[in-house]
Amino acid sequence: MSTGVNSSHFLPRHQPISPTFVSSSSSIIVYNKIPVRVSQRLHLLSLFRSDMDTSAGPSLYPLHRCKTLHLVRHAQGIHNVDGDKNYKAYMSPEYFDAQITPLGWKQVDNLRKHVHESGLTKRIDLVIASPLLRTLQTAVGVFGGEGYTDRMDVVPLMVANAGNSGRAAISSLNCPPIVAVELCREHLGVHPCDKRRNISDYQFLFPAVDFSLAKSDEDMWWKADIRETKEELTARGLKFLNWLWTRKEKEIAIVTHSGFLFHTLSALGNDCHPLVKKEICKHFANCELRSMVIVDRSMVGFDPSTTNYPGKIPSGLDLPSDVVDEKAEERS
Repeated sequence: MSTGVNSSHFLPRHQPISPTFVSSSSSIIVYNKIPVRVSQRLHLLSLFRSDMDTSAGPSLYPLHRCKTLHLVRHAQGIHNVDGDKNYKAYMSPEYFDAQITPLGWKQVDNLRKHVHESGLTKRIDLVIASPLLRTLQTAVGVFGGEGYTDRMDVVPLMVANAGNSGRAAISSLNCPPIVAVELCREHLGVHPCDKRRNISDYQFLFPAVDFSLAKSDEDMWWKADIRETKEELTARGLKFLNWLWTRKEKEIAIVTHSGFLFHTLSALGNDCHPLVKKEICKHFANCELRSMVIVDRSMVGFDPSTTNYPGKIPSGLDLPSDVVDEKAEERS
């Protein structure tokens, strides 16, 4: 009998599994414009190999085959406070679907200020959040609209005092859409803090968040006596990255969890410089944001460029001067 959760069913059934990480070709992950090759010929466990090619230099890739990801770990949760002191605290039932702390809300306010001052809020097309209370609170707190006014035609992103937050309602106006996606949940099983509520409960607390991708109201993934293996968590993370290629959005914020980020990112960057590899996969602090770029090297996506221009119009013979010189030399 398996001792872990089978992650093969985690990808939403209506979405195709893209070949980015599972075909015989290869894909590139780019971090701050530095490409990192991920071999697709290897089994999942081989992704953890330590050998690295540090001779690779700068590289180019078409912009329309890239997506920019802004990865965010949720703000401090009530489970983090005691869990940092004693790991066994994560086993406590009182931390079921833990909400963020008052300090966590201050972290949310600080990150919100940063994304506004840096201009990120104007660039992000979509926000994806793990469907747990602490990630949903963080997502709407950081990326939601400004002060909510009680209007019949506009539902809030978050109702007042959701999750005993003591916070006012958050507006859904003038902000990117927020979608809950189960694939980016935290390490599944055993820890009550990582078990979600019913989707219907979240819909009441976060009326304008899109929960349509959830396949069941109840949490069917979390098991009280079975802990998802690290390999299964990594596989789920890579499936999540593959799923992102089915989205049309080019710049996406993802609000998720420390374990999910660490194990997913640790599978990548094995042939970049060791310092870049370390930067990619080091553990996230609460409410930390890191921006990365993923590249579609296997032509999974088919979006045309919005910035390329074909040049000479009408089309016709227009040889570069060096080619003309070569042809002249051949004739002589």
